[in-house]
Amino acid sequence: MSYMKIFDLLDLQLIEKVKKIKLLICDVDGVLTDGLIYMGNAGEELKAFHVRDGFGIHAIHQLGILTALITGRESKIVEERAKTLKIDFVFQGQSDKSIAFDHLCKQTQLKPDQIAYIGDDLIDLPVMNRVGLSVAVADAHPLVSQSVDYITSLHGGKGAVREVCDLLLYAHNQLSVAKGLSV
Repeated sequence: MSYMKIFDLLDLQLIEKVKKIKLLICDVDGVLTDGLIYMGNAGEELKAFHVRDGFGIHAIHQLGILTALITGRESKIVEERAKTLKIDFVFQGQSDKSIAFDHLCKQTQLKPDQIAYIGDDLIDLPVMNRVGLSVAVADAHPLVSQSVDYITSLHGGKGAVREVCDLLLYAHNQLSVAKGLSV
């Protein structure tokens, strides 16, 4: 079953939570990527990003939804991808993601129930437990999956972020009007 059909089966309480979202925060490794880190002979690090996730982020920007990345690692690749996608806020090297979350709440003047977070591992739980909409990718750590509002049908790096973006568009009746180029 496609996730579009799954959206039709979601309960109204979840859809109401989704409608409140003004900021989507994404983890990077395991969410925007498949979690694999490729190391070259010269020590260079490579990551793969799914183009559909980029389009989804572009589409929710058109709705006025802000985006942020909070990641435990630091990478020039992430910085470049964030620029390409016009991500509003980027926090790298965050061993305690709650600090970045508190900064985002203050900077955006948003309440936690207006924020969604998509993650995959235990480091994400402290923030996930505070937001209005917590999302785990399909291949998230089991302890993460058991304590979220929504689990994507797609794996991290394989379109899971796009699925969440589509859920946001669906809740605002804007799924069919999302247009633009993949980024």
